[in-house]
Amino acid sequence: MVVKSATKKRLMELGVGEEYAHKLATDRNMADIKALTSDEIASCLGVSKDDEVFQITMNVLGELGARRQKRRSRKITISRKALEDDDMDMAGTKFNVLNHIFVPHQELIPAEDEEEELRPWGLLSTDEETGEPRLAKEILPKILITDPVVQVIKETVEREDMAKATDDEEHIPLPAGWIADRVLKVVRRSPSAGVSIAYRLIVEGK
Repeated sequence: MVVKSATKKRLMELGVGEEYAHKLATDRNMADIKALTSDEIASCLGVSKDDEVFQITMNVLGELGARRQKRRSRKITISRKALEDDDMDMAGTKFNVLNHIFVPHQELIPAEDEEEELRPWGLLSTDEETGEPRLAKEILPKILITDPVVQVIKETVEREDMAKATDDEEHIPLPAGWIADRVLKVVRRSPSAGVSIAYRLIVEGK
């Protein structure tokens, strides 16, 4: 059995651990790996389909396939389900990047729900100064406030807030910079990996 070193290196660069990249790259190139079924991949890795290693590997292969499709196509393609209920309808104003076929569903987590949403990920820590529990959001991957996805969500929420202000004179408007330090939930779906969830912290700069 021969390990394809280039394939192993590529898998490791994409986020697959060395041990599992070694197993996948044994007598296989990337095309061979992508042709495997989910059951075959789990068997090759020596883990169950519920294992985090399996989920990470399937996400990597799914993302790789999406990137290849992007490079091959020069057309901007809109999903047939572009205006699903879980996306934001901006028809008549401007193109909504969330409705693009290659952009996963993304939503802003209500500030009051962040602790509960992120609790399973072990982000609760103790503040060194106060000794009080705190949510260590700063260790999350970052996304800039200028990102097109963030801007669509920001404009949508602010438009809804303005409508509330019109209907209710006592409504308190959103403060400037309200979206900074908020958490974005990213939901990716694929036929092979099912559903995977990730989180991003919105920041004003690098």
